Amino acid sequence: MSDAPAAEATLPDAARPRLLRGVRVKHDAVRGMDVLLAPERALKLDPIGAAILAEVDGTRSFAEIVARLAARYNAPAEQISGDARTFLVSLIERRMAEAA
Repeated sequence: MSDAPAAEATLPDAARPRLLRGVRVKHDAVRGMDVLLAPERALKLDPIGAAILAEVDGTRSFAEIVARLAARYNAPAEQISGDARTFLVSLIERRMAEAA
């Protein structure tokens, strides 16, 4: 059973995702990786998560983010859309991001 319809309802293509106040991406030079910092929480970001969040600025729609990532990485937009939507919805559910 797939959660794709629920994810699309939570983050439609026209939505403009953004990190919540107090949440930010920081590069940990000691460990050589990016982390997502939130009050009393931290998540290690893999390169895919870091690339997605680099496009999230609160002004670009989800569809625009997917198009930019597809062009940058020469990858199918459908695959990027699924992966990016799953990732961003997980951040919304953890109260680290929102989409308007």
